[in-house]
Amino acid sequence: MEQHSLHTHTCGELRPSDVGSTVTLTGWVWRRRDHGGLIFVDLRDRAGVTQLTFDPEHSGGTAFRTAEALRSEWPIKVSGLVRQRPEDMYNPKIETGEVEVLVSEIEVFNRAKTPPFQIEDGIETSEDVRLRYRYLDLRRPELAANLRLRNDFTFAIRRALHDRAFTEVETPSLFKSTPEGARDFIVPSRTQPGSFYALPQSPQLLKQLLMVAGVERYYQVAKCFRDEDLRADRQPEFTQVDLEMSFVDQDDVMSEIEDVLAAAFAEVGVEMPRPLRRMPYWEAMDTYGTDKPDTRYGMELHDVTDIFAGSKFKLFAGAAATEGQYVKCINAKGAGTWPRAQIDRLADVAAEFGAKGLAYIAFREDGSITSPIVKFFSDEEMAALRAEMDVEPGDLVMFAVEGRLAADEILGGMRVHMADALGIEREGHDFLWVVDFPLFHWDEDRGAYASEHQPFTQPFEDQIDQLESDPLSVVSHTYDFVMDGFEAGGGGMRIHDAELQMRILRLLGFTEERAEEQFGFLMEALRFGAPPMGGFALGLDRVCMLLVGADSIRDVMAFPKTSSGSDLMSAAPSPVTGAQLKDVSLRLL
Repeated sequence: MEQHSLHTHTCGELRPSDVGSTVTLTGWVWRRRDHGGLIFVDLRDRAGVTQLTFDPEHSGGTAFRTAEALRSEWPIKVSGLVRQRPEDMYNPKIETGEVEVLVSEIEVFNRAKTPPFQIEDGIETSEDVRLRYRYLDLRRPELAANLRLRNDFTFAIRRALHDRAFTEVETPSLFKSTPEGARDFIVPSRTQPGSFYALPQSPQLLKQLLMVAGVERYYQVAKCFRDEDLRADRQPEFTQVDLEMSFVDQDDVMSEIEDVLAAAFAEVGVEMPRPLRRMPYWEAMDTYGTDKPDTRYGMELHDVTDIFAGSKFKLFAGAAATEGQYVKCINAKGAGTWPRAQIDRLADVAAEFGAKGLAYIAFREDGSITSPIVKFFSDEEMAALRAEMDVEPGDLVMFAVEGRLAADEILGGMRVHMADALGIEREGHDFLWVVDFPLFHWDEDRGAYASEHQPFTQPFEDQIDQLESDPLSVVSHTYDFVMDGFEAGGGGMRIHDAELQMRILRLLGFTEERAEEQFGFLMEALRFGAPPMGGFALGLDRVCMLLVGADSIRDVMAFPKTSSGSDLMSAAPSPVTGAQLKDVSLRLL
């Protein structure tokens, strides 16, 4: 397809087959080398790099003198003849490395100040400086390639959904504040003083209404907003590929999602096997200590409660004698060679995951054992532990003594920490579903039940009678898409019965009046013949981060915020004037 531009080719396009052609290129001066009689310039654009050669006998006086004045990051246009480089001057590091352009004409569009950092990959400049000059940071080939991959992946998803009869529908960015698990960003209304919009945490309620409306297959590449503490894989505003289907069951939705994701991953050169594994929530927790397991390496959790039921070590024996308490452990192979002081410091790491301490046994390579607790164990207990944990010289076995969920989470955190500390390789990509999440969990801070996913999730039909009598035993129709140890997406079947929805809200602590105030429009819609429905939301930023092998989603977002939520480039958030506050009937205290 013809592209209208000031250039005839990109800087990543020319090959030996173009030798003899006259071309026009545009881009930024990346590097300039003056070899006396010749000047070489590496010209860079979004597609790559081409070497330019300025020869006074060919370029003429004006073009050569202009080349003498060129500096890094000047935007220019050149025209000239493509020619083969001498074989001993090929540059295998770039795709255009066998050719160069002998320049006859040059036009300088602008000059540039000296950049605050080199426009190249692998720089050691602080992230704050790069975010302050993000428009320069994005010129670096690595980040430019990240944006292109994100574009290709997003387009592939859109095409796959369009081909499967999904309709893209935009939902409002100004909506009602509804609890969805995080704090809302609120926006004051000028025309209705004292009232506020909220930026959507997700299009969840609106896409359910679209199912009531008969859209049947909806999707949207949606911007979402959550006012929560940030981390490497979280930003205050993020993008998700949101979809919903009606007149379907859970298998229909999950199979459709697998087809769409497989098609999109294939477009960026990644094979996703189908059908994906389905791992129940408690299997994931009890085996890997997390509901988003990375199964590319082992170090699995083991329940050794029974081994120590009669132990002289009171902590373990007491747990074995107490209902709901467990002794669990993992084996970090290779860490048993660490110095004792380094092993002892792991207690501080475990404390970050909720542990009150960290019991361990280090099996040294010379056959000796280092441990503050091993003196309490019988030979039979040690033999059983060795067999259960496949112990070899150099292993480090770490224990957690807690309730089921707490023990899982402590050892799950230690598992990831030890894999990083030991440099365990994670090759390729790891895809699976985690399914059958509990409908509720108990929120200790609030002293109340809370939704494990969100308040609109359909419980297992044969467990609805247990809602009031044993809420924590009820399982939901939910499914999380896990990629490389990250929750990359999630969804579930929705409640489509207004009375059941009200029962769920009551269990979550809503009065009927508050439920009607916040969700009345949804409850009313459900009474007009809502169909069975289910959906999914894919974390686009997070998946692209994993595809490019980055450590932060900031590397696949054009203009991200810092960990404190600041935009260093524009200095946002920033104060507003008194007149602006008065317009929306606000004043600062």
